[in-house]
Amino acid sequence: MINLDNFFRNFNLYDKETLFDIKSVTQIDYYNHNLLAIPKYINEYWTSKQRQSNSLHEVSYRACFKPQLPRFFIELLTNVDDIVYDPFSGRGTTALEASLLNRRFIANDINPLSLILLRPRVRPPKIDEIAQRLNEINFNQDHKQDIDLSMFYHEQTFKEILSLRCYLIEKKSNDKEDYIDHWIRMVATNRLTGHSKGFFSVYTLPPNQAVAPESQIKINTKKNQKPEYRNTKEIILRKSYELLKDVTDSVRKNLWAVAENSIFLNCDAANTNQIQSNSVSLTVTSPPFLDVVDYASDNWLRCWFNDLDVNDISKNLVMAKSLDKWIGFITNVFSQLYRITNANGFVAFEVGEVKNGRINLEEYVVDIGIKSGFTCAGIIINQQTFTKTSNIWGVKNNTKGTNSNRIVLFKK
Repeated sequence: MINLDNFFRNFNLYDKETLFDIKSVTQIDYYNHNLLAIPKYINEYWTSKQRQSNSLHEVSYRACFKPQLPRFFIELLTNVDDIVYDPFSGRGTTALEASLLNRRFIANDINPLSLILLRPRVRPPKIDEIAQRLNEINFNQDHKQDIDLSMFYHEQTFKEILSLRCYLIEKKSNDKEDYIDHWIRMVATNRLTGHSKGFFSVYTLPPNQAVAPESQIKINTKKNQKPEYRNTKEIILRKSYELLKDVTDSVRKNLWAVAENSIFLNCDAANTNQIQSNSVSLTVTSPPFLDVVDYASDNWLRCWFNDLDVNDISKNLVMAKSLDKWIGFITNVFSQLYRITNANGFVAFEVGEVKNGRINLEEYVVDIGIKSGFTCAGIIINQQTFTKTSNIWGVKNNTKGTNSNRIVLFKK
């Protein structure tokens, strides 16, 4: 069994020494105000520069972490065929990394879009299968338009999107949607809006969120632009080539084999009775952070395309507007995590800082995890040199959660 304290203290893969502190991090017992020293390790434990991720990860989703994060913990704390779990799966980063490392996974998210984005990437088709299916779909049918999206799409582009949407709705309603259709749905969902000619839309916000129609009208006016025709079949095929770039026949075979022995869930993370007790070796996850991200509103256009009711999704999503409500929800999640984690299993719980760093959620998570029965192995903080992107967003230091990952590591 690996000595985690020695591992994190002496980590120097990227020629950086670990900053270690055991005095300044204390348990926040919000009932009794007890203090408990917890080790904190600060280093660059993974990095996007030196460890490129598989091309299958390149789909956009709001507030997702980099693939290097779950890979680090999966390689460190699990073996082949172990079960890796993510109760807040999002785009499925943890599950996909587990699959690529020949670990079984359980992926759960109460947002059904999560399954749409994950399932096809762990059961990827071949490029010729995608091309053949696209050629079989009539993209030029006339369908009733129940929504005005002329501020996003050229008339012919929207006609093609409607045709594809109706095709997928019909296939699903007749229970005839297969893995190729799942793939086309996923790629089309990912290409709905963006800021380059690789998307169906005119220039708009990055593809992990969709602005409201009235906001897009303002963008069009400001940039003096109008939607140009985009060939949806060509865009879907081009993006498929990019996603499948690293998928060899052996990788595809292994992914399919893992997926057949894994579990996809669409339920409340605090109520996962479908998962067997003492079955999970490692959980790697990042929960919704208070009221920071409105996942439902950001994905309204993706919901429309996939015939999902965004209002129903909003009712189910946890958007805690106060720290007390967030603590209550996460406490219930940890009760489930303790039940399903096997003896000597781990939970790597990534948290962010909110309200400009005035609330350090990791300290509350330490308390919740210990009360649930876990032992806290420490807080691991991964700090990276800023990228061009982070400077664009006005982020110039390592004091905010957007610039570093803060993981509370627990052991059962």
